[in-house]
Amino acid sequence: MLPEATLDQARNLLAQMDAKGMTLATAESCTGGLIAAALTAIAGSSSVVMAGFVTYSNDAKQKMVGVGPESLSQHGAVSAEVARAMAEGARARAGVSLALSCTGVAGPGGATLGKPVGLVFIGCAREGAPTLVERHVFPGDRAAVREATVAAALGLARRSVTGL
Repeated sequence: MLPEATLDQARNLLAQMDAKGMTLATAESCTGGLIAAALTAIAGSSSVVMAGFVTYSNDAKQKMVGVGPESLSQHGAVSAEVARAMAEGARARAGVSLALSCTGVAGPGGATLGKPVGLVFIGCAREGAPTLVERHVFPGDRAAVREATVAAALGLARRSVTGL
């Protein structure tokens, strides 16, 4: 279960987007659908949330949201380039105003040289605006990293929607 503060973030984001007639999709790897779950936990979210892609494998990233194999081989799944491609692909495929993506190493395993546990890239593709990508290294165990990723993604979306 996500903390009430995260659900409040989701509630506020949905209200802001609904007021502007915006729609949203997600493309999630390390969170396995938790961003979409936080958003859809809010009654009435269907007026904003159109789709959620859980693209845990590289194959799913390619097939579902159009991440190019060259991005995956050149930069790896946990990279700014792949987070950008995931967000842009989800936005295009779902036909929405805004798409959020995340890819990272939630742990406890999976870390490599230069990509520690807690490393997460979050993308936000908004119609008519440059795609934003944030890099984070979140502390804690798997659950803490995934929770922090959801909160950071919702915050990035809010900043994109409000311009703050």
